[in-house]
Amino acid sequence: MNNPTPATARSRFWPVAGFVLARLILGGWFIYMGLVKVWDPVAFLKLVREYDLTQIPVLLNSIAALLPWMEVFCGLLLLGGIAVRGAAWVVTGMLVPFTVVVFLRAWALHESLAIPFCAVKFDCGCGTGEILICRKLVENALLLGLALWLIWRPGKPIRNRG
Repeated sequence: MNNPTPATARSRFWPVAGFVLARLILGGWFIYMGLVKVWDPVAFLKLVREYDLTQIPVLLNSIAALLPWMEVFCGLLLLGGIAVRGAAWVVTGMLVPFTVVVFLRAWALHESLAIPFCAVKFDCGCGTGEILICRKLVENALLLGLALWLIWRPGKPIRNRG
């Protein structure tokens, strides 16, 4: 019988603890943000319209109706440790375009209002109300980093990742 030494047990603890912590943070954040939007879909629809991505009502309504539930679903998967890698890919697929459109909207406001970029503040639709754009971009970068770490965490071959 192979009993792990205390040093071996500690060396296994931190990667597992980091993995669980990343899942809890990312999953909890997406559940919270999704539920905020679910409770007030009309307000979320109004915020989605402000990005002027499309004028097609069916598409706008679909985004406002489905996106929050997708966030909640992915968050639940992450919290439960189910299909972690797949959920992290979907979260990445939501974070990247969202971050780009938030940046572009902030840049347009920065230029039109002639204010410093980091002074731009608006409700991006993420569920936290008005936020300074630089804070939001850093927040999204951190969330994206967690998602990417869950996809490619060290020491796990790609075929065995959760």
